[in-house]
Amino acid sequence: MRLPFFPPDLFEGDREHLLRLVHEIGTAPSQKFILGEHTARLEQALCEQLGAADVVACGSGTSALTLVLAAMEIGPGDEVVVPAFGCAPLAGAIVSLGAVPVFADVDPRTMVVDPADMERRITARTKALMPAHIFSVMADMPRIAAVAERHGLRLVEDSAVAQGGELAGIPAGLSGEAGVFSFVQVKTFGMAGEGGVVVTRNAELGRLVRMLRNHGQDGKNRFLHHRIGWNSRFDELQAAFQLHRLPGLADRLERRARIAAHYTERFAELTAHGVVAPPPGREGRCYYVYTLLAERRDALRAHLAERGVGSHAYYPLPLPRQPAFACYARPGDAWPAAERAADRALSIPVYPHLRDTDVEYIAAAVREFALVDARG
Repeated sequence: MRLPFFPPDLFEGDREHLLRLVHEIGTAPSQKFILGEHTARLEQALCEQLGAADVVACGSGTSALTLVLAAMEIGPGDEVVVPAFGCAPLAGAIVSLGAVPVFADVDPRTMVVDPADMERRITARTKALMPAHIFSVMADMPRIAAVAERHGLRLVEDSAVAQGGELAGIPAGLSGEAGVFSFVQVKTFGMAGEGGVVVTRNAELGRLVRMLRNHGQDGKNRFLHHRIGWNSRFDELQAAFQLHRLPGLADRLERRARIAAHYTERFAELTAHGVVAPPPGREGRCYYVYTLLAERRDALRAHLAERGVGSHAYYPLPLPRQPAFACYARPGDAWPAAERAADRALSIPVYPHLRDTDVEYIAAAVREFALVDARG
């Protein structure tokens, strides 16, 4: 691929710094490789940047979701309403605690969960709502927060892909009681390994998550376990690397947003030709990936590949159609917008070190498919 979907040289510019960190941390007298001073500094830096009450670094974005739900004491007999279209951890974290995921349909244009459908699926057993931001659009957190308040439910924000996004003046992750970010390498604040954080305005919830990530220990008394917990501790090398990359995050996010704006402008006329771009603007946007809805998705993917452009079709099945979660689907239930999204969604490159000429080349290739190919 001339322009791969995710570049293999994502951290090339930071190679020397990363190698220095490996040596410094590996030879430091403290020999502290997890949950040390670098992790604490990263948590504090993100806490100040977001205006959160607490930020807790964890082993992955997936485990961050599990820890938040566990801290809320969600378990057997409880239901959590989630989007029907999205990443497996949305349902997997719930199931791992013995609770039941209830699937709500999504908006047919943005592919984020429909707040009205979430509310329709609330029952006497519902304990929490867990919306997710997806691709380049944030879920409608003000409306979902209102639903949660009306019904007295907990609200967890799966903001794994949305770090840097903001909606109604609130950063992604902080509209609910807690949110999560993922640092896996392809995310907006990706790193050379696994990791994530829980972000929260609730200091007590943060304290519980901090305890659960380290086998239920409180950090003061080692080998004193207050609750059953997990091993979801953060790596010191990765924390130091993220501290190094944090000052450049705003510029990288800005570049992603500008690339997305160019795409959206160039694709505005393609709706009538079966290729739909995300809604324009920056409010409630998080350009982790840029995702089109294409009537002939597989043909568009092949067309781009012929021109050396990588693309990716996420989530080929809605969650309740996945073998792992099909048993939680209610008889006769349907998710038409999620089914359609699974058949049509195709993501194209939007990473920040694409050159302007690369961006226009990709845009032109999509336009060629929609316009020239449509005319035969």
